[in-house]
Amino acid sequence: MERLLRATADAEARHFWFRGFRYFVAPLIRRAAKGGSNLRLLDCGCGTGANVEWLGQFGSAYGFDLSAVGLRIGLDEGRTKLARAHVAAVPFPSNTFDIVTSFDVLYSLERPDERAAIAEMYRVTRPGGFLVVNVAAFDVLRGDHSVLSHEVRRYSRATLRQLLTEAGFSIVRLTYTNATLFLPMLATRALHRLRGLSAEPDAIGEISVPIAPVNELLTAALRVESWWVQLLDNPFGSSLLCLARKAARPGTR
Repeated sequence: MERLLRATADAEARHFWFRGFRYFVAPLIRRAAKGGSNLRLLDCGCGTGANVEWLGQFGSAYGFDLSAVGLRIGLDEGRTKLARAHVAAVPFPSNTFDIVTSFDVLYSLERPDERAAIAEMYRVTRPGGFLVVNVAAFDVLRGDHSVLSHEVRRYSRATLRQLLTEAGFSIVRLTYTNATLFLPMLATRALHRLRGLSAEPDAIGEISVPIAPVNELLTAALRVESWWVQLLDNPFGSSLLCLARKAARPGTR
């Protein structure tokens, strides 16, 4: 995981996947933030804190992660609102945050920690507040990247919905993303499984930034997809993105 975090830190400003990810997530964050002021946001499992920095445009953003390496990278980049903790034991008071996020964390947790993490996210979300979750989707897309991310499972629309609703959240929006990349990823990752998944040191190329023309082409494809996903849910994709809400107290937003 530390190797992945270091590679991610090098890629997250330029790599087409990270650019596309923010294209998809930004409309949901804006929807959750609409009409609010002095918002407080929390990123659970923030890695290097790059997304905490990005979320800062919507309010006061904080993050935590278990990896000392990821946090050190973040602190070296001047990101100070970071703490060290496990997602199954969130170090913040109940009902504190307007928007809580979990980006590509849940799929790396064993089942007890996965459920404990969602319960903790529910606890720290204020009544009427929102949760934004991104996870890996479709078991047929397991490949070398699964080794890097210590992937335990991939999700379907039904399994993510059940996980969140059982914790008390209501689903506002649930869609697959990265549909434009689905077929090439399907072929590539089938080959990975056919020859055997790489060891972690050999799989690090999965996170490297492609040559500029390819990177820009794939960035543009995801940008276009992000426009139509604002209107229609994708029926498939390599990731699953959800906006969920904690019930408001009577008489509150």
